[in-house]
Amino acid sequence: MPQSMQQLDIFADSRDVVLRNDVVEQLQRRHAVDARASLTQLASEYPEDSVLPAMTVLVRELENGSSLPLTDHAELAAVRRHLEEDVMPAVQRVMPAQDAHAWSTPCWRSLAQRAASLVFCGTHTESHAAPLWLRAGGWAAATEAVNTIDSWWRIPSPLAWMTEARYRAGGLDAAWPLFAELAWLAPSRFAALVGALRDASLDALRQRFDADFSGTGEIEDYVWFSAWLLIVKPALAGRLAEARVQRDLPASRATALLGEILRREHEGDQHELIALRQELSRLHTGLFDAYMATRKVLHR
Repeated sequence: MPQSMQQLDIFADSRDVVLRNDVVEQLQRRHAVDARASLTQLASEYPEDSVLPAMTVLVRELENGSSLPLTDHAELAAVRRHLEEDVMPAVQRVMPAQDAHAWSTPCWRSLAQRAASLVFCGTHTESHAAPLWLRAGGWAAATEAVNTIDSWWRIPSPLAWMTEARYRAGGLDAAWPLFAELAWLAPSRFAALVGALRDASLDALRQRFDADFSGTGEIEDYVWFSAWLLIVKPALAGRLAEARVQRDLPASRATALLGEILRREHEGDQHELIALRQELSRLHTGLFDAYMATRKVLHR
């Protein structure tokens, strides 16, 4: 076959690729009008193209973009659900892997801005600007949003948001006090956040806790994670001492108590240590045994 005919065949075979790339290029530029024109061309020549539905979702997202403030928690939940269930899968289907996050970020940022005036609602705990700012990578904005919630450190959702924002902005060392508070207040949220962050050192500590801690084996065991952490990582005593103690939570009291025990050990106050250790034993026998094992002291 002549070379010119081969080139024509190659062009014909790749025409759909060219048209798809045109749509992707306009989507990446966030040019709604041009993206619609490119999509229309692709649909007219290749109406059965498998990527058309996903591209249509993204073009419509650009066309229907709104900056109007949201005033209803249910409305925010619906828009967020649309992003998660329709738009994000379409992004993964259409965009190159290295560009998917960058394309998605403005969507979450816009929604966070639209949700700014919505106050935290106990019956719509996820309908708030803070988790949207986290999706958009706005750590400072997420922190500001959480700070608008009264007593946020006593509520699992905003405490988890603030913990993640602190971690993202300042690293694990900066976030340790909040991780401690989250563990004893909402162990399931703590476990979910640790899993999502994929921090190697935090994952290693969690795996060690799972293997060594004498508990029930249920998710609720994580309420004791912070107290256990002081036993295996006493150097963190200063950081964990910054956590707000909640006296109505035994695991919180145990963490504070272990911090006091470590201080008394350093000072050599043996008389006071006996009473403190007895109190720790009453709070959690397994935790007390783990502590005593590190001291190589037989408990009578």
